[in-house]
Amino acid sequence: MEIRVPEVGESIVEAQIAKWLKRDGETVRRDEPLCEVETDKITLELNAEADGVLSIRAREGETVRIGAVIGTIEPSAGGTGTRPAAPAQQVGGGGEEKEAAEQPPLSPAVRKLAREKGIAAEKLAGSGKGGRVTMDDLFSRLQEEGEPDRETGDLERLLVPDRGGAGKGTPPERKAPTPPTEPAQAVRTEEAAPYQVRPADDPRTTRTPMTPIRRRIAERLLAARQQTAMLTTFNEVDMTRVNALRGRYRDQYKKRHGVALGIMPFFVKACVEALQEFPLVNARIDGGDILTHEYYDIGIAVSGEKGLVVPVLRDADTLHFAEIEAAIERFVEKVRTNRLAIADLEGGTFTISNGGVFGSLLSTPIINPPQSGVLGMHAIQERPVAVKGKVVIRPMMYLALSYDHRIIDGREAVGFLKKVKEYIEDPEEMLLEG
Repeated sequence: MEIRVPEVGESIVEAQIAKWLKRDGETVRRDEPLCEVETDKITLELNAEADGVLSIRAREGETVRIGAVIGTIEPSAGGTGTRPAAPAQQVGGGGEEKEAAEQPPLSPAVRKLAREKGIAAEKLAGSGKGGRVTMDDLFSRLQEEGEPDRETGDLERLLVPDRGGAGKGTPPERKAPTPPTEPAQAVRTEEAAPYQVRPADDPRTTRTPMTPIRRRIAERLLAARQQTAMLTTFNEVDMTRVNALRGRYRDQYKKRHGVALGIMPFFVKACVEALQEFPLVNARIDGGDILTHEYYDIGIAVSGEKGLVVPVLRDADTLHFAEIEAAIERFVEKVRTNRLAIADLEGGTFTISNGGVFGSLLSTPIINPPQSGVLGMHAIQERPVAVKGKVVIRPMMYLALSYDHRIIDGREAVGFLKKVKEYIEDPEEMLLEG
């Protein structure tokens, strides 16, 4: 059986073999992950379609055409799927194959982190679908084993370095300074070494080729800067009432809908309401025309192992809060397991990016062409603010709207962001209208 690179989109003609998850000549079972294939838009995980012995034809890092044969699976005699091994491998009595068969299914992200932390796959118990090991399972295992706290030791070595045999914590003996025989300025001039540019092939420098996804991200970001008149306007929003709603209904919401009530559905709904009042923010330029969309396909920026991707919520104006939260969770899981499809990324009339999950306090997001606007959310931080003449502490978030100034004037941009702020600070009104 041939293993071919599948078609993932009309505009994609080639892909790169990112990583083989099985070795050449290894026995594989049906539905086991074989390799990761990366295009300029998504990363795919190819699974075995039958039991047998894997034969690899395309090496890691090689770029191949869509539809190319990158390997085969040869059916094994008697259905056991074994290939004669080298003498050095026969001493284990097939232990490696048994160990591989006993390993639980892991996503590429979990497998990489487990390898970095030195956790054997067979030690992990999966709580996901079909026994799949999730990130939570891995983190639980790491907490059980406990990682050494090196902070104290590192800090002590930085403050009191061990030099020339001096005991730990003992400062080195100082010698009395010797008076210079020449003027101090002359000594400094002679001892100072001229600055030298480090060579490109410095052994302490690592050169790594950009992945197709990273190259594509770089191209699109550069195009956004060069081909749009991008401008950013800022505001801040009080998250008190949203936090109160989430705290009040958290348990019953989870029980009723099966998903947690996050803050993203509030912002998706607020943006949809604001886009309806300011339609140019939901428009784009097409040649000499302006295309104004009367539908609301909202892109949600999701950070993956290979870079940022923006899957799209279709017809977000028709979705309830629970449907939005569930859709975002599905996108996150698809990104984590390399199962995001091109159809998930296509289209989109407006984008929301939440840099606050990484701790960002303020930033200027870049437009996702051909869209004309992107909302940047940031970390929620308790700050003193003036409310009705009194200084109070409130959970505040900075908002940033980057927009294409060619079709969106400052009035529309500021008005849009102000409307989002109003809906977030008074979410009950938004819920009643929705």
